[in-house]
Amino acid sequence: MAQRTQWEFLDDRGRLASAPHTPSRLITYIQAGAALFDQGLLPAGLFGSAHDGAGPDPAKAGDLPLDGVPYLGSGPGVDGDIVLAVGPDLVVAVTYGSDQVYGLDPDTAKYLEERVPLVVLDVGQGRSLDEVRDRFGALARSLGADPEPPAGSALAAARARLRAAADRAVGARVLALSPAGPDSVHIARPDAWPDLRALCRYGVGTAAPEPGAGVNWSTTDWAAARRLEPDVVLADVRSNAFPLERLCGVADWDVIESRARLLPWNPELPPSAAAHARFFDEVAEALEAAEPSS
Repeated sequence: MAQRTQWEFLDDRGRLASAPHTPSRLITYIQAGAALFDQGLLPAGLFGSAHDGAGPDPAKAGDLPLDGVPYLGSGPGVDGDIVLAVGPDLVVAVTYGSDQVYGLDPDTAKYLEERVPLVVLDVGQGRSLDEVRDRFGALARSLGADPEPPAGSALAAARARLRAAADRAVGARVLALSPAGPDSVHIARPDAWPDLRALCRYGVGTAAPEPGAGVNWSTTDWAAARRLEPDVVLADVRSNAFPLERLCGVADWDVIESRARLLPWNPELPPSAAAHARFFDEVAEALEAAEPSS
């Protein structure tokens, strides 16, 4: 009798997930599913976070074909038995630097992990963008994906373009934010986000809020955002962010919009070469057209 091959993967909690065969029916957090799809692996189902609604958030989905992948709920609305009914042989989730499984109620995560292998990868501020991408690449390869990322050359070209654009746009400031409403805004702390730290690494100047409360964000008013005088604004377009079009008439936002180039921003960027190349290219293009204020 032939010996069965054991699949194993050590996740970022230090837990070893194992199966008697290589998993092929993956249920994933939507960000993880988008990254794995970029490497040729189509999830059998998706779930979102407590910030999401009854349907998948297109801003988080990358290139996932949402009409062809079942959506199993979000946050506390994810039912473990409904997930199991899809017949998964692996669940893939993310964490932000702890053992907590993001997007699942702790009891649901425990219930699932007792019945099916669970891999949790860290996408938090303790990891660089390259490290996060490499971990998803390692998982994808263990599941049978091509060893060479499909967009590896595109990523290298995008990095070079971003460096060159940053060198030419000395003094330009990139501000990342998430609109909270007409009276308030969450301004991202660049050091807290792997994608924003990567911009700094390639020479991009970023605008940061004042020190204070909030690890990832500084929640303040639009006047504080205006005073940062951004040349490029990365604006959160996830479904939980306040829509930009509803800010029309907010005086400080109108000033920002009149002087800065606006880019849609997904703070939950899929950790793949394709998504990272696209992000770097978009920021490079904006910097190429920006006129630094100083």
